[in-house]
Amino acid sequence: MANWTLIGLLALCHTCLVAGYTKFPAGFTFGIATAAHQIEGAWNVSGKSENVWDRLSHTRPELIADGTNGDIACDSYHRYQEDVDELAYIGVDFYRFSLSWARILPTGRVDHVNPDGIRYYNDLLNALAEKNIEPLVTLFHWDLPQTLQDLGGWANPKMIDYFRDYSDLCFREFGDKIKSWITFNEPYEICEDAYGDIKKAPAIDSHGVGNYLCSDNLLKAHAEAYHLYNETYRPVQNGRIMISINSIWYEPADPNNAELVALAEVANQFKFGWFAHPIFTAEGGYPTAMVENVALQSAAEGLPKSRLEQFDDYWIQRIKGTSDFLGINHYTTFLITGAGVDPTAKDPSWLKDIGAVQTMEVGGDSASEWLRVVPTGFANLLRWCKSSYNDPPIYITENGFSDLPGTLEDYGRISYFNEYLSEILNVIYDDGVKVLGYTAWTLMDNFEWRAGFSERFGFYYVDITDPARPRTPKLSVEYFKQLIANRELPQDEIFKDPAKIRDEL
Repeated sequence: MANWTLIGLLALCHTCLVAGYTKFPAGFTFGIATAAHQIEGAWNVSGKSENVWDRLSHTRPELIADGTNGDIACDSYHRYQEDVDELAYIGVDFYRFSLSWARILPTGRVDHVNPDGIRYYNDLLNALAEKNIEPLVTLFHWDLPQTLQDLGGWANPKMIDYFRDYSDLCFREFGDKIKSWITFNEPYEICEDAYGDIKKAPAIDSHGVGNYLCSDNLLKAHAEAYHLYNETYRPVQNGRIMISINSIWYEPADPNNAELVALAEVANQFKFGWFAHPIFTAEGGYPTAMVENVALQSAAEGLPKSRLEQFDDYWIQRIKGTSDFLGINHYTTFLITGAGVDPTAKDPSWLKDIGAVQTMEVGGDSASEWLRVVPTGFANLLRWCKSSYNDPPIYITENGFSDLPGTLEDYGRISYFNEYLSEILNVIYDDGVKVLGYTAWTLMDNFEWRAGFSERFGFYYVDITDPARPRTPKLSVEYFKQLIANRELPQDEIFKDPAKIRDEL
């Protein structure tokens, strides 16, 4: 692996020649993220019940790009110790992973607690502690027990109580080992892609209706879990709890066009503000632009009231301030090209409600159609969050790059990390944005939801044709290991004469 470090760094020569800041502030932390359904496997053993992704991949395999599923995935249920060893080799400060609700509570309710599920996560937490790796644990990363989906899932207000009960159990069972919690990962994906479309399980496709029912219940469930932790568990466990909000950043195609600038702001309010505004602003509730647009569209459709129900005063106050930090998942940037209905929008839909046309035609490409490499967009998102949400402390809870199966010399991933991390440093030092930590997605190639295993985001290549699921390190392992060890991006001097380095290799 020694030569891989130098070879991998060559891919960054252009970026690093123009880099500014390279050193990370004191106390800045680095981690790597995974999600339970994407890596654990063991889908129906040791007491785990079916979740919505098990149901979707088994009953509608045509919706998965390569027809695969998460039945075995990376087999981390049996190979978690190897995962921990890989994390320790890279040198991370923390490991972000999620708990499988269906593995802990097979019925989805607390009437039956699965002892094997409790044992598995305690074993994982103990293994991390032995390596001095802090856990950052997500309570819900998309894998709802199918028993609860059969009751309506996140469109059912009863989910507020079910999630609170589940959270209570997790805080009680694991809170002595976990000091950092995330309630929900990417609520936009949960509500819009799963209830307003078929892009994610359970693929309800109640566009323009189910997505807004989902957000109402999800934000209330988040608030209840936060208050439970804050009032009951924080005094004795001394931890912290937050939400991770994902967003494409929307830029105006022409920054000098006032209409496009305004439309891009509306799009960002619909995407990021949908879940951030109720929690991180002084006024609370949904963003004004969102409330007004959905109300206008609903009236035009002949409805007696808006499809987006606003919170009453109790819930506005109950939801406000319910996150110790702002968790941000970010990968890419899109452009807003004009007003009107996006040609891909359904009727009715969240996308139609925005009232803007967008394009992905910007930046460099990746193995994912939706992921374009636009590092400056990340910087703009972070600056926007600082100004929009009263300068919150921020953790980057996901950021990553996809390539094709079998890619071991992953120059594109190394370049992506370096460019996006460089922009983080720029906003920290130039704009005073309080970014406290960075989480790379992901430890190993895993089941990437409806993309299956056709797109790979991992530091380690996983051969899913081999029952042993061997992990093979990519070049990016050594890049990230060196970055963490030095707390610094590669220095410009390394790239003064890349041809000479190649000759020496």
